[in-house]
Amino acid sequence: MRLEMGHIYIKDIQFSDVSKIEDGILYVSREEAEKTALEDEKIKSVTFDIARPGESVRITPVKDVIEPRVKVSGRGGIFPGVLAKVDTVGSGTTYALKGMAVVTAGKIVGFQEGIIDMSGPGADYTPFSKTVNLVMVCEPQDELEPHDYEAAVRFAGFRVAAYVGELAKGLTPDETKVYETCNIKEGIQKYPDLPRVAYVQMLQSQGLLHDTYVYGVDAKKILPTMLSPTEVMDGAIVSGNCVSACDKNPTYVHQNNPVVEDLFAQHGKKLNFVCQIITNENVYLADKMRSSDWTAKLCRMLDLDGVIVSQEGFGNPDTDLIMNCKKIEAEGIKTVIITDEYAGRDGKSQSLADADPAADAVITGGNANEVVILPKMDKVIGTLDYVNKIAGASENTLREDGSLEVELQVITGATNETGFNKLSAR
Repeated sequence: MRLEMGHIYIKDIQFSDVSKIEDGILYVSREEAEKTALEDEKIKSVTFDIARPGESVRITPVKDVIEPRVKVSGRGGIFPGVLAKVDTVGSGTTYALKGMAVVTAGKIVGFQEGIIDMSGPGADYTPFSKTVNLVMVCEPQDELEPHDYEAAVRFAGFRVAAYVGELAKGLTPDETKVYETCNIKEGIQKYPDLPRVAYVQMLQSQGLLHDTYVYGVDAKKILPTMLSPTEVMDGAIVSGNCVSACDKNPTYVHQNNPVVEDLFAQHGKKLNFVCQIITNENVYLADKMRSSDWTAKLCRMLDLDGVIVSQEGFGNPDTDLIMNCKKIEAEGIKTVIITDEYAGRDGKSQSLADADPAADAVITGGNANEVVILPKMDKVIGTLDYVNKIAGASENTLREDGSLEVELQVITGATNETGFNKLSAR
């Protein structure tokens, strides 16, 4: 597939009577944005706010982060199977609004929601302190079931992101990048001397709000399969999970996966980027064995030389990670895994719940248990009502002076396992 990605850089967001993009500024009509968000009657109300880099602003509890995009040409539309009809995406032309994001927040459902600080020490740990954020805080209808509310908020975020993305359709991009992969025969003929490399992306799919969707299908229902990485750039994978904020993949991370970006950067130079393989992280042993078997089988059938495997979450998925690594290595394919660590606040505990000698090439996104103090912010978008309950917090998290004593676990993207963060170790 060949995808032209047009980048339109957004310097600021302002509210206005009319929604438009002009001179790098996104003007948003509150009325139109609210109308878009409230298309689902399960949402009682929504409020919009803007959070800019460097401001004394805290956003919590964060559910998802989304980059607005729009299909300009080619098959399908953004978020196929979710908003757009089911069609194979990943080719043609797509525009992305860079430098900004749509952030959804609202009443907590699961305990694994996050915090984004736009300034202070917390801002150093989240990539979303560097984006201008259009934040939408959603209030559910009374007595709405938690799963229904969670789904409603997620879909509202996708609708608003798509609405904003459409504003870019008639613009000229500031920058255009081309991403292109070959079919198997073409790749062998074109790059006979380059190692054949694929990216195995593990998708969170443990249920109970630990869900990821592929073309609208819950990932726990899929068997490992191949995608063109450009499909994901068009929103073929979206987040629906509430795993710990530090290492969950918001939709924004799927759209801008750094593993994919780096492999494309070396494609045709140091390696032949064959494809992206997606697999799941189910809770039952039989499912783990089946998915890891299939993943290794696909790697063998593609005659790969090397594989990069990234995880999402921790604990139970550590078993899936090591199974994938062991079985791919057993096929004679060199494997590198990307994970993060839960090594205790002192860093002295076993980092992963599972291990194996085959996992001898590991990249870490940092220790999620590391403790940080987040100073009080002048403004909170959302609410601090749940801040003592989220994963990585405690009953003593909210201190008398308004500061927060937390583990990195609470910060959205702090130890992200695709490398979409700033931490590592050597």
